[in-house]
Amino acid sequence: MMVMILLMMVEILEGGEGEDHAEIKKEIQEDKAKFLKERDELQNEKKEAQRDSARQRAEMESHDYILQSDGEPSSAQATERRNKIREMMMHAWTGYEKYAWGANELKPIAHTGHSASIFGKSAMGATIVDGMDTLYIMGLHDQYEKARNWIAHEFNFNPTSDISVFEVNIRYIGGLISMYALTKDEMFKNKAAEIAEKLMPAFNTPTGIPFGLINARTGTGRNWGWASGGCSILSEFGSLHLEFSYLSDITGDSKYLDKVQKVRSILKSTEKIDGLYPNYLHPKTGKWGQKHVSLGALGDSYYEYLLKSFILTGGSDTQALEMYREAIEAMERKMKQTSNSGLVFFGDFRGAKVEKKMDHLSCFSGGMFALGSKYINNPEHYLELGAQITETCHKSYENSATKLGPEAFRFEGHGEAVAMRQNEKYYILRPETIESYFVMWRLTKDQKYRDWGWQAVEAIEKNCRVDAGFSGVKDVYASRVVHDDVQQSFFLAETLKYLYLLYSDEDFISLDEWVFNTEAHPLPIRKNLR
Repeated sequence: MMVMILLMMVEILEGGEGEDHAEIKKEIQEDKAKFLKERDELQNEKKEAQRDSARQRAEMESHDYILQSDGEPSSAQATERRNKIREMMMHAWTGYEKYAWGANELKPIAHTGHSASIFGKSAMGATIVDGMDTLYIMGLHDQYEKARNWIAHEFNFNPTSDISVFEVNIRYIGGLISMYALTKDEMFKNKAAEIAEKLMPAFNTPTGIPFGLINARTGTGRNWGWASGGCSILSEFGSLHLEFSYLSDITGDSKYLDKVQKVRSILKSTEKIDGLYPNYLHPKTGKWGQKHVSLGALGDSYYEYLLKSFILTGGSDTQALEMYREAIEAMERKMKQTSNSGLVFFGDFRGAKVEKKMDHLSCFSGGMFALGSKYINNPEHYLELGAQITETCHKSYENSATKLGPEAFRFEGHGEAVAMRQNEKYYILRPETIESYFVMWRLTKDQKYRDWGWQAVEAIEKNCRVDAGFSGVKDVYASRVVHDDVQQSFFLAETLKYLYLLYSDEDFISLDEWVFNTEAHPLPIRKNLR
């Protein structure tokens, strides 16, 4: 319409005379040319956007959903509960998508993005990368496709400040290679390798023990300022093996495995303290730091990765299994405790004393002991030990007003499996106890683990659900809940995934075919262990 008006004005002025008419005619012709140029540019942009959209649709349609089943359980009750977990995932995801898309995490009450220090200062979509395989496993295909499209075309891992090597490995690399395993989509593998390259300078130390923090732009590594005189942390540098080993498998490049195998060799050869691994090791001297041993914070996933490295390789990594066996035998001798009422727990070992405290983080070990029972001597003992630890952790939930487990709990005086210090009373949507419920259910089929899982679901729904997602709580013993306003990425990656699998058919993501990294990202076992 605008072009027609301009043409009519030009025709009217054709018969005119004088400089004024000529000038006006010139201006109209210039406006016409400008308008036509802008129209053509807009049309070209529209065509390009349509081509991009078609290409992206074709790209996404080319990746088949290769899970052999949807895991639908035979029990009507399990089906109902499983559907509820899927709805919880949708609620958590929708809030993130609406208010924090592309940010690392969501503040579901403030309706904004959030980023913990482990991610640095950059928005790098941690929740998208971390939660995507949960979407895929739950069959939430529309949400998965949007997440995949974001990673393929918008995700740029270029943090501007120091980042945690451990957290990036388990959440980003772990999440991406798990998606590659589930879909065989090369894009995921390539993205994982790009990120791994940015972590590699962290290993440039005299011992090969990596720093805990890396600046991805400069390649400069350092350790946390609070970590025992510049030491690296056992649970961090000892929990890289699964991801780097599998990355070498799928890329054909051994350099990733070489890095973590050197770490393993140092840990194997370094003299232990009564067979125990302290939580701190200096990357320059190779000497232990503080004589503090823990199955919880600072130690936990190192032991998990010894066992799971053996499982991941189909039983060929016998060194890992031997080191696992020696480590848990030493911890049983030195750290296992039984409370006055008969609750079994592992306290932290400091010097010659055992602290009568257990971290929520260490509640994963119920599942670990049970899972490992198949591969070492005295399997009945370790299956029972797994059951005992899981029951202790369940008690910590049962003993709180909210029926949520505290960050740490103690066994002192008349109190058993309860937090006694204010800074131990919070719950940040952690998965470890639920992880043990899942593993124990798969191995024993004891209905109580599904029932305990459902109690946790009801407690999370009652105390953590808010209008735009789920939030941690500051005091699990308080009758009036106060939220911390953070929806952790691991809530989607781990807590909801383990709950979903707890109510799925046992052959769905089978423990005979898959092993989970410490962020609950499943990786395929090289060959089944028989």
